[in-house]
Amino acid sequence: MAIDKTLEANILRYHFVEKWGINTIATQLNIHHSTVDRVLSQAGLPKAERAKQPSMLDPYHPFIINTLEKFPKLTAARLYTMAIERGYTGGESHFRARVAQLRPRAPAEAFLRLKTFPGEQAQVDWGHFGHEQIGKARRPLMAFVMVLSWSRQIFLRFYLNQRMESFLRGHVAAFEFFQGLPKVLLYDNLKSAVLERRGEAIRFHPTLLALSAHYHFEPRPVAVARGNEKGRVERAIRYIRDNFFAGRQWKDVDDLNAQANTWCLGQSANRLCPEDSSMTVREAFEQEKPRLIKLPDNPFPTHDCVEVSVGKTPYIRFDLNDYSVPHTCVRKTLTVLASLTTVRIIDAGNEIARHQRSYGKAEQIENPEHIEALIHSKHQARHHRGQDRLSHAAPSSRELLVLAVQRGNRLNSVISQLLELLGDYGAGELEAAIAQALQQQMPHPNAVRQVLECRREQRNQPSPIAAKFADSDKAGAVVVRPASLADYDQLTNLEPSAASKEEQSLADTDKENIDDNTDR
Repeated sequence: MAIDKTLEANILRYHFVEKWGINTIATQLNIHHSTVDRVLSQAGLPKAERAKQPSMLDPYHPFIINTLEKFPKLTAARLYTMAIERGYTGGESHFRARVAQLRPRAPAEAFLRLKTFPGEQAQVDWGHFGHEQIGKARRPLMAFVMVLSWSRQIFLRFYLNQRMESFLRGHVAAFEFFQGLPKVLLYDNLKSAVLERRGEAIRFHPTLLALSAHYHFEPRPVAVARGNEKGRVERAIRYIRDNFFAGRQWKDVDDLNAQANTWCLGQSANRLCPEDSSMTVREAFEQEKPRLIKLPDNPFPTHDCVEVSVGKTPYIRFDLNDYSVPHTCVRKTLTVLASLTTVRIIDAGNEIARHQRSYGKAEQIENPEHIEALIHSKHQARHHRGQDRLSHAAPSSRELLVLAVQRGNRLNSVISQLLELLGDYGAGELEAAIAQALQQQMPHPNAVRQVLECRREQRNQPSPIAAKFADSDKAGAVVVRPASLADYDQLTNLEPSAASKEEQSLADTDKENIDDNTDR
C-alpha cells in the first residue's frame, strides 16, 4: 500500500537526522512498524531484526512437525487436544495459527496448456444464475453453456431446471446453433452424463449414450481434479456472468434467451479469439464450421415423458400443476409428453388433451370443454335418477313423458314439475292424476296439477305445504307408497276369539262383586 510522500520524508528524516529507532518513529507517527521497515528498506537499509520472544509452544514444535509429517491432513483441533494431553496450557487460537505455519504445503502442480484442432472438441457445463419467481413457484435459473474449444464460440440457453430433458434440449439447440457438432463433448462428471465412476471405469447415463449415438459424437468426462481440462467452459460462464447477465433486465425466460442468442452472435462473437488474437471468434468459427459433424435429418426427441394417474377428479398432476382431462379418463394411468411450451396427455397412443405448459405452482389449467362435458354428464345423470323415481312412484308417468316430448315440451322441465307434485301429493295421488290426465288426452304437468287440486278440494283438504329437510336431495328422493286401508277393515269384521270371551266373562264377574260390596 502506497504512503504519502510527506510521511515517507518524515520517516527518513527522523531516522537519519534525529536517530530515532523504528519503534519510536512508528509510535510518534501513529503507523505500524512494518511501514517504517518498508520505507527504510526501500532507502537501502537492511530490515531490522527483532529478538524473538520465547513462547510456551516452542517445546511442542518437534511434536507438531513430526505428527504432521505422518498425518498431513490431521486437523489443528485434534493436534491441540493431543498437545493438551502432553501438558500444553496455552490458548487454542495461538496454537492453530502456529500449526498453519508449520503444516507442510503440497507442491504447486503445473498444468500444460491444452491444444485442440478445429471441430475436434466442445466443453459443456451448467451455470446457476439465481432463481426466477413464477406465480407461487420459485424455480432455479440454470444456464446451459457449450463452448467450441478451438474457436471459443459460445452457445447459451437458460432453463428453469437442470433435469435430463433440459440437458438434452440444450444439446439439440446448441447443435442447431452451430449448424453441426464436434467429435468430442467434454463433461464435468455431471449426473446427467456420468452415473458412476471408479477411476477409469465410467458408467454413462443411458440417455446421453442414446443422444451420442444419434449425433455420432463421443462423450468424455474430464479427469477428477483437473481444472485445466474444462477451463474453457468455466471461463465462458464467468465471462457470461460479467459481460451478459450482470444488470440485465428481462420479462421472462423466452425474452432472456432471445437476448442471449443476440449476445452470442454479436458481442461474444466479436471478441478476439484466445487461440489466435489476429482474428475474432466469429472469424475463427467460420473456419471451424466446415470441420463439424453434419446434423442428422431428424433431431433427437427431448420431450418429458411421464406416467401419471388420474384420481376421482378429471385432472393429472405434472410439474407442480394440475391439467384437466376428459371425465371418462378418471381412475386411469395416462402418459404426459411435455415440451417447453405444450403439455400433451396420451391414452393408449391417442392424444386426449393438450394444454399450454405452466411453470407456476398449484395452478389448474383447464380445457372448458372438459368441464362442460362433466357438468352435462352430471345433469344427465340427475335427469335419469328423476325419471327412475317417477317410474317407480307413478308408472303412468312414462307414457306422459313420451307424449309430452312429442308435443314439443322440454323433458327436463316436465320431470322437475312432476317430481314437485310427487313431493306435495304423494305417489298414489300422482298416479291417479296422471292416469286421468292421459284419459283426457292432456299430457302436461299443468293438467296433472289441476286434477290433483280438484281431488284435494273434493276431499276438503288444505293445500300441501312443502317441508324443508337438512338434506333435501336425499329426502326428496325417497318414495313412500301409501298403505292400503282395506287391511284395517278386515280386522273389524272378525268374530271375538275365545280369549276375548274369557276376558269379557272376568270383567262381568268383577262388576258383580263391586255391586255386592256397594249394597252392604
